Amino acid sequence: MPNSPKLLKYFPPMGVYETLFKFQDATGDYMGDEGTHPWAQGFPLTTQLPNGPELPSSVEFGYLDLKYPQATGNPELLEAIAKYYRHFYDANITTDNVCVFAGGRPGIYASVAFLPREYVVLIEETEYTPYYDLLELLDRNYTIVPSNQDNGFAPTPEDYRGASEGIEKPFYIKSNPCNPTGHVWHGDELKSFINSVIENDEAALIDEAYEFFNAHGAESALKHIPDIDETNIMVVGAATKGLQVPGLRTGWVIAAKETIEIFRNFSSIGMGGVSRPSQICVAKMLDIERVGQARNAVARFYNEQRDWYREHLSELGLKLFTGDGGFYHWAKLPDGLTADKFNERLFEHKAAILPGHLCDMLRRGNGGPMGRFARFSFGPLKRNVRTDVIRIMGECLR
Repeated sequence: MPNSPKLLKYFPPMGVYETLFKFQDATGDYMGDEGTHPWAQGFPLTTQLPNGPELPSSVEFGYLDLKYPQATGNPELLEAIAKYYRHFYDANITTDNVCVFAGGRPGIYASVAFLPREYVVLIEETEYTPYYDLLELLDRNYTIVPSNQDNGFAPTPEDYRGASEGIEKPFYIKSNPCNPTGHVWHGDELKSFINSVIENDEAALIDEAYEFFNAHGAESALKHIPDIDETNIMVVGAATKGLQVPGLRTGWVIAAKETIEIFRNFSSIGMGGVSRPSQICVAKMLDIERVGQARNAVARFYNEQRDWYREHLSELGLKLFTGDGGFYHWAKLPDGLTADKFNERLFEHKAAILPGHLCDMLRRGNGGPMGRFARFSFGPLKRNVRTDVIRIMGECLR
């Protein structure tokens, strides 16, 4: 039936994967494979960091673990997650406030999918690429919080208040530290935002995937929430970044018990739980002594990486707008060079960055204000590749 309509509605891949697919078409390689330079990808090193704990190379499980997992997560992992937040942030939570997902993104998607229609999403102008995709797929109304050169890509809680003026039921979505800019709210700034959301009976989702990657020290919004059951706040975490195991596809959402019940029901219908072996492995990685060592090692290693690349990328003529968190640099390319054109040059060296227009929540393309911006990831880079990185970047910027 050559003229029959497509069975499924088409939609494009998430921005990072769009770049990965273009890279593969141009080079014949998958970005991240040996011999490639994966500067577009958002994964950390999956090898032991200096002074960090060993990473798992195997997982032991028995025949009972071949059965279906529980809908919200296995008890051992739920307790390990709750214990982690209680220990480091004095969080007032139990296992009833936790639901495990196959990474952070499914938890974020589910949070928005079941959000009542009267809520209006507020999101920064420059944010994590799939936020745009899920808002479009779910046909959600959303309002932009300015995040651009005018405010240094660092909106404040006051900017959020201004953007929400006149909106009866705001639902804030924020990555903290921000992907791609690395700007981070911490201390009093984070506390004031959380207090405002609670006092005004508003709703928020705080995506803390890069919690450990913070020059000010790891911090969670849960530190500032007296009783999450009395709020409409959701906090998203994952093993994919700080614990350095993105391939285990394990994330979680911390929320009020009644919200977790909704996630449980969704899991029973659309997810079926998360792999038991993955959960077993992550639960062991959240041992308090081990995770404390990991937090320190990740911060030291990636703070030094951020500083080194800040200096040397600036020397190449890139204008950086990067904050103090995450493992990216948010860079403006020289006049006349778009990120897509830059990638065409980088592809010849089996390298790529993430074009900034894919982080534009208004998707204004190469002609828009993010057309000359690029997200450069130093997450998967070992120290011994630095000379090659700067050499290739320099050649492609000429």
